[in-house]
Amino acid sequence: MARKHVLVAGASGLVGYAAMKHFAQEGVQVTAVSRRAPFETFGARFVAADLCDADQCGALFGGMGDVTHVVYAALYERPSLISGWQDREQIDTNDRMLRNLLEPLLKAAKGLRHVALLQGTKAYGAHVRRIDTPAREDRSEARDVANFYWNQQDYLAERQRSQAWSWTIFRPQIIFGQSFGSAMNPIPALGAYAAVLKERGEPLYYPGGPSNVLQAVDADLLARAIAWGGETEAARNEAFNVTNGDVFMWSGVWPAIASALGMEPGPARPRALAETMSGETALWDEIRAKYGLRAPPLADYVGWSFQYADYLMAYGAKAGDKISIVSTVKIRQAGFGEAMDTEAMFRKWFGLFRASKLLPP
Repeated sequence: MARKHVLVAGASGLVGYAAMKHFAQEGVQVTAVSRRAPFETFGARFVAADLCDADQCGALFGGMGDVTHVVYAALYERPSLISGWQDREQIDTNDRMLRNLLEPLLKAAKGLRHVALLQGTKAYGAHVRRIDTPAREDRSEARDVANFYWNQQDYLAERQRSQAWSWTIFRPQIIFGQSFGSAMNPIPALGAYAAVLKERGEPLYYPGGPSNVLQAVDADLLARAIAWGGETEAARNEAFNVTNGDVFMWSGVWPAIASALGMEPGPARPRALAETMSGETALWDEIRAKYGLRAPPLADYVGWSFQYADYLMAYGAKAGDKISIVSTVKIRQAGFGEAMDTEAMFRKWFGLFRASKLLPP
């Protein structure tokens, strides 16, 4: 069998970065592709590429004949994050990006064995309505809601038909991990918000709305699930929900988050982070200079994740609007049974960001 060579698309993003790190640290040959360079590469070969450029993709991926596994974690989001999820241009762009990568690669990589594709709970319509509790892969899909997931999934299934390689789709819940500048990573968003409060000598006020029941997934755990899927017959051409294995409410984990950031938890003070944190850029720059942080200016550090944090914490919503629970029975029965305590996950990532000088010590 040919040596394993993993192509990770979207390597500077939340999931792609975790996958690149996992495979590279396992000693696997990794080619990491994204528009901007990842924070670290862990020994992976990095290639800058724009997946919207079909000619560039044809030349690049048409020359990667030894790729055996693809982790497709690339994502195009609109600046207006939440409303963009149903935008036709956003849907068409994400559809085109996957095709631009796979069409030349499928012609070149005759030893291709697996393609992993990322979705999420928008597959169940979580961004537009209350979903089934719990949402299940085989009965809860929201095919009536416009979503680039279906374009990509149908394309992948069609191209795989009668081929030796297989695909696996992963549907994680809220992902937490190490990346910055991403559209949907709550860690830098909450970390920057906390740093501003801490610098002013204030406690960590909860800025959201109703503390609803949610699920999280650690990015490293998700990366291990992706690696499992690429080598497991039971994962062949299947879709799986992935979570840490527990549930959480912001009110329950808020003390652990505050503790991980060296702060005291404060009472609820609703605040639209996407609107108000733009006024904290100068203070963030002072914090960066004071503590010698490696973190970039606020907009580059957080990306559009303040919008995402407001959405997750139900700012301005009514109680019950953000209940989002999925079943993970299918992936456990297929053989992937890892779990992680979500409180411990928050401590892990905020601790790592502080140790990496991405947040104040």
